[in-house]
Amino acid sequence: MKKSSTQDFRNHPCFHADAKGKFGRVHLPVAPKCNIKCNFCDRKYDCVNESRPGVTSTILSPDQAEVYMRKVLDKEPRISVAGIAGPGDPFANGPETIATLRNIRKNHPETLLCVSSNGMAIGPYIETLAELEVSHVTITVCAVDPEIGEKIYAWVTDGNIVYRGRQAAEMLLLRQLEAIRKLKAHGITVKVNCIVIPGVNDHHVEDVARTMKDLGVNLLNCMAMFPNVNTPFGTITQPDKEMMERIRTRAEEYLPQMRHCTRCRADAVGLLGDDRTEEFRSCLTACSTLKPLPHEQRRYVAVATEEGILVNKHLGEARSLEIWEQTENGFQKIEDRATPAIGGGIKRWHQLAKILGDCRAVLVSGVGQTPFDILKKSGVRPVEASGFIEEGLRSVYENKDTSFLRGRRNPCAEGTCTGSGGGCG
Repeated sequence: MKKSSTQDFRNHPCFHADAKGKFGRVHLPVAPKCNIKCNFCDRKYDCVNESRPGVTSTILSPDQAEVYMRKVLDKEPRISVAGIAGPGDPFANGPETIATLRNIRKNHPETLLCVSSNGMAIGPYIETLAELEVSHVTITVCAVDPEIGEKIYAWVTDGNIVYRGRQAAEMLLLRQLEAIRKLKAHGITVKVNCIVIPGVNDHHVEDVARTMKDLGVNLLNCMAMFPNVNTPFGTITQPDKEMMERIRTRAEEYLPQMRHCTRCRADAVGLLGDDRTEEFRSCLTACSTLKPLPHEQRRYVAVATEEGILVNKHLGEARSLEIWEQTENGFQKIEDRATPAIGGGIKRWHQLAKILGDCRAVLVSGVGQTPFDILKKSGVRPVEASGFIEEGLRSVYENKDTSFLRGRRNPCAEGTCTGSGGGCG
C-alpha cells in the first residue's frame, strides 16, 4: 500500500495521543446492520442523548455521507480522518462502506481513512481497503479463548446462517485472527479494542495483549464496558479507573496503550477534546434527507466486459464491473469494482445499486427485468449493448439513442445466464 503524499499518519488522533488536540475525526454513520450480538451492546439509530459506540442520530447513504463530509470540512478544517464505526459493523454493510470510502478517497485524497470492525466479515474486503489506501483499521477482540468468548457473544452470523455458543466464539475468533494477519500483510496500521467486562474477561486481557503482539498489532485500547440496561450485561458494574489502570499497565508490557479514548458515537465529529457532534446534528439530519444524485451529476459508467475491449458480459454473470469516465483526453478506465455475490436474489441488485451510486449507466450484454427496474429506479441506467466499449460510452455521455447498440439476441432469454432468483441474480 502506498501512502498519498498529502497524508501524514501521525495526524490520526485516536492512534497518536499528541494529535488529539490538533486534529479531529468525523464518523460517517452508513452501517446500521451488525453480524454479531455482543451481550454488552445496545445499538440505537435515532439516539441523541447517549455518548457511546453503537448510537447515532440518523443513517446516511454513501452519497449523503460525501455531502456531509464536505460540509463538515467547510466548518471544521482540522478534521484529518474520516471513519466508519457503525452503528453496526461496516462489513455487515460492505457495499455501503466501500462506496463511502471510495467517495471520500476520490474527493478528499488528503484525508486519512479508518474503519472499526468486529472482524467477522472484513476479510474479503481487505484488498479493496488497501487499494483505497485505508490506513487505519480497528478490530474489537474481547477474548482469544472461545470458552470466554462464548460468554460475551450471544450469536454471530455468516451469510444467512446463525451460530451460537462455542461454535460462534470459535468462528469469530478465527475470522479476527485471519483478518489481523491479512491487514498487517497489506501494511495497514491495526489497533485492537478490548472491552473489559468484570467477572467475564478482566483476568484475560493480558492474554489478548500477548496474542495481539504476536500478530503485529500496533496499539491496544482497553475499554471499560459501558453497562446498557437492555442487555444481558446491563447489571454488571462498569470497571473503575483503578481496575482499568491495573489492566492497562499489565497489557502495556506487550503493546502500547491508548489511554485517551473517548468512546465515540457512530456519528461523532470534531476533536477528541472538543467534540462538536451536537453542533453538527442538524447538518447530519439535513444530509440524511437528500435524494440520490441526479443522472447528469454522476461522473462514471460501469461496463460488463470479459477482456476490457467489448461489452460482452451479462449483468447476472459479472463478478466485477469496469468503471469508466470521460476526460479531456477521451475515455479512461479508473478501476474495477466487485459485484455482490451471485445467488443473493433481489438483495443483490439493491446492493449493486449502492455500489454504482456514482454511475449514470451500466453497459451490459443483457440484463433481467428485476435488476433493470431496481437499477433504473436508483438512477443507474442499464444499457444493453454489444460491440466496442468506447462506442457505448460515447452514446451514453452524449445522451444519444442507445437502441442501436443492442445485439441481435438477449443472452438471458436464450438461457445462457447462470444467475438465479430475483431476475438473473
